[in-house]
Amino acid sequence: MRKWFLAVGVLLALQHIGYAQAEISKSAGDSEKVNWLTWEEAVALSQKQKRKILLDVYTQWCQWCERMDKATFQDPVIARYINENFYAVKFDAETKDELTYKAKVYKFVRSGKHGYNELAVVFLGERLSFPSLVFLDEDLGLIQSIPGFRNPFEFEQIASYFATDSYKKTPWSAYQKNYTNSKLKD
Repeated sequence: MRKWFLAVGVLLALQHIGYAQAEISKSAGDSEKVNWLTWEEAVALSQKQKRKILLDVYTQWCQWCERMDKATFQDPVIARYINENFYAVKFDAETKDELTYKAKVYKFVRSGKHGYNELAVVFLGERLSFPSLVFLDEDLGLIQSIPGFRNPFEFEQIASYFATDSYKKTPWSAYQKNYTNSKLKD
């Protein structure tokens, strides 16, 4: 009889462990991700419901772009913030697709081993640096482009500066110095 209770106890413990592992896997799979859109999708959505656009300008060969994807954009706090405040676009600076911006068509230009899309030049101010963040206002006007890798905390500061329209009234240095709204834990 004692062996029977022991066997039932072991089975219940294993079942409990299995449920716990399934819940961990389920919650890890459900973690928030950035809802990346194409350029065309973001523009169309912006015409229906006004919202700022965030471009992650990258290239396929850029290791810092890959690092920013993993370190910053996969952070659930950052992903949630982006999804709530922006239409997010993964923008390949070397796309060969023709893209339309403000009634003008931008094309791919071959340059050396790679090349670039003319629209990337427009957004980055002729400074092709990867990764770069580009913020557009609700009417698709360029607010600012910011080159370089950003960790989650830096990104959070920058994104909130533009999302809250603080850039219209507060200098960046003052905003950065007084920033206390971090949802990220150091």
